[in-house]
Amino acid sequence: MSGMNRTAPSDQERDQGGPVVAVLGTGTMGDAMARNIAAAGLGLRAWNRNRAAVEPLAAVGAAVCDTQAEACRGADVVVTALANEKVVADVMDQAHEGLGGHTVWVQTCTVSPDGSRRLAEQATRLNVAYVEAPLLGTKEPAVAGTLTILAASPQQEARQEVRPVLEAVGTRTVWLDEVGRPSSLKLAYNAWVLATVEGIAESLTLADALGVDPRLVIDVLDGSGLNSSYVQSKGPKMIDDDLDTPSFPLEAAAKDAGLITDTARAAGLHLGIAEVVRERLRRAADDGLGRADVAATYRVSRLATS
Repeated sequence: MSGMNRTAPSDQERDQGGPVVAVLGTGTMGDAMARNIAAAGLGLRAWNRNRAAVEPLAAVGAAVCDTQAEACRGADVVVTALANEKVVADVMDQAHEGLGGHTVWVQTCTVSPDGSRRLAEQATRLNVAYVEAPLLGTKEPAVAGTLTILAASPQQEARQEVRPVLEAVGTRTVWLDEVGRPSSLKLAYNAWVLATVEGIAESLTLADALGVDPRLVIDVLDGSGLNSSYVQSKGPKMIDDDLDTPSFPLEAAAKDAGLITDTARAAGLHLGIAEVVRERLRRAADDGLGRADVAATYRVSRLATS
């Protein structure tokens, strides 16, 4: 199927069965999800602000669209895979002419719980059903279609409508009972992820400073109760300085660290580790490492300054 512009799903898209899906945002996660949606036999329409980033999806059967509204026109499900709450809100406002009263919006970006509630209110104004659906997983599980999705919706019937889409991109969907709770759980999950990355970086840095081969840290953790696939994947990449191809971009991790600490402060908490990680990621981003992997925090100096 070519990437020619069309105003509504073709008969071929409808005949594929299941919902026709519009994916808005085809970065690392959006592109992977779009490919898995197409592989599941669902009709696919796609838009990205940078058209060059979405053109390759034509090869898997996507209708490549020039505007958000064009991508959404006639789609049953709209998936947003964008950078932050403001971008998501702006893109959906620009898509409004293509949205129908039957449309279900699946919002996958990591936002604050209040941010997700604001987007749910926007969905009401746009007259579409809303499914909050932050993702657990980075590039590799996104490509493999093995993401875990944390989900909630004010519209019970939306669950069934989006089921084929969620099954195409993930292997597990955890439904929660209230909008905002999936985002809360995602922030708690990411607090652990980011603390783990910083913990690995500090352990390796300490070993090296004390004259011990940092690879021994990874070796002794392997097989212990403290081991994890994250330790075994990120640790060697830090040691080998293989950090420029991101699985989870550092700039995205820095955004999430800000959401974690701001949301915690609003709840009356001071999370010591999260605050330190936020500062470490900010420094790494200021050093030009935003487009590297989150593990590039290892490159930030930990030399004492006093």
